[in-house]
Amino acid sequence: MLVVNEIFFSIQGESTHAGRPCVFVRLAYCNLRCSYCDTSYAFTEGKEMSIDDVLNTIRKYDCKLIQVTGGEPLLQSDVYHLMKRMCDEGFEVLLETGGSVDISITDLRVKRIIDFKCPSSGMVDKNLWDNCYHLKDGDEVKFVIANRVDYEWTKSVIQRNNLSDRCTVLMTVVFGVLEPRQLAKWILEDKLDVRFQLQMQKYIWSPETRGV
Repeated sequence: MLVVNEIFFSIQGESTHAGRPCVFVRLAYCNLRCSYCDTSYAFTEGKEMSIDDVLNTIRKYDCKLIQVTGGEPLLQSDVYHLMKRMCDEGFEVLLETGGSVDISITDLRVKRIIDFKCPSSGMVDKNLWDNCYHLKDGDEVKFVIANRVDYEWTKSVIQRNNLSDRCTVLMTVVFGVLEPRQLAKWILEDKLDVRFQLQMQKYIWSPETRGV
């Protein structure tokens, strides 16, 4: 049994899959409290659903790309069985996780997107760096940047863990806090081997809109 916050069909707004139609399965609960969190409603809101109920719901959208997200989806033990079932049925499965929970037991067919927390989040001490050693082809890591301190910290993390050699590295801004052109300027000045991205969904719809 899983506690599900929402299931919805939308445009994937982030990662290398940005722009693709995608079904999102947002699970409830989170062990982090990031300063810029835009899904705090998932901390406590949700309803119990069986794995079969979740699968029946996503099948109705007739879309092969699924993202399991939260909250922190890896806090619910049945999520591993859910993702295995999705992969067994031929879905392309993305997992977005906050980087504080071990990803090593996740089905290897799942593409993991780890959102490591920068200093401005207030959660930097929660990052589980051993996750870097479990990265595989198709996985991605993401850093959400609020200021120059976050940016310099991120550069050191990328270098220390050889992240650009391990997987795709994503960098984006805290929406409404750092101007995207400033982050783009820093990346170009330093010639970083990263992928700059914006949260596309916040430009298509209002940033406060849920279920998109």
